[in-house]
Amino acid sequence: MTLAFIGIGNVGFALAHQLQQKGHAIVVATNDAQSETVQKALAHNVNFSLNSVQEAIDEADVVFLATPFQANEALLKGLSFTGKTLIDCTNPVGPGISHGLNSIISGSEKVQEWAPDAKVVKAFTIYGFENFANSHYPNYTLQPAMLIAGNDTSAKAQTAGLISDLGFEPVDMGGLDQALHLEHMTLLWVKRVRRDGHSPHFVWGYMQRDESH
Repeated sequence: MTLAFIGIGNVGFALAHQLQQKGHAIVVATNDAQSETVQKALAHNVNFSLNSVQEAIDEADVVFLATPFQANEALLKGLSFTGKTLIDCTNPVGPGISHGLNSIISGSEKVQEWAPDAKVVKAFTIYGFENFANSHYPNYTLQPAMLIAGNDTSAKAQTAGLISDLGFEPVDMGGLDQALHLEHMTLLWVKRVRRDGHSPHFVWGYMQRDESH
């Protein structure tokens, strides 16, 4: 598939680089080709292409949003997604690593509000970029879980396929309102790692007991 990345910093690059290695075509969506993050990404993966934000969206099968959350409203308003899947990898983080929207509504629901013609799916937010760069945990037989939320079944199926490509087990948590709880999981991870100094190289697994026997 052709995947457009709006935002190519630590999270965006880790995802884009791994997905390019899996055979997907990566388009960096930017209106500033000379920005430091864009040039750094191109230096580390020469197979990325560049296009303006709207043109990158137009040519993509799926669009990733991996920007600082505070930039999203101004960025998304005026863009046209024409029903494409928009994977929201962003998190509203407030002072003291709090929820930036006071836990009243999820950031993903705001993204859906700002991009009403997109099919928004929350994914790739419950861990740091280190886990997106390398999802392999050789001491375990269980794949790391990637929890997702969204209102559109087909968009979640597209997202789940990309999650599997990256070595995670996709776990559908329901509608987009569930994104609020995934954002709280992100805060849990961030506080444990960025604030308290725990190793970033940990993930969660999903286990379900079969009670049919």
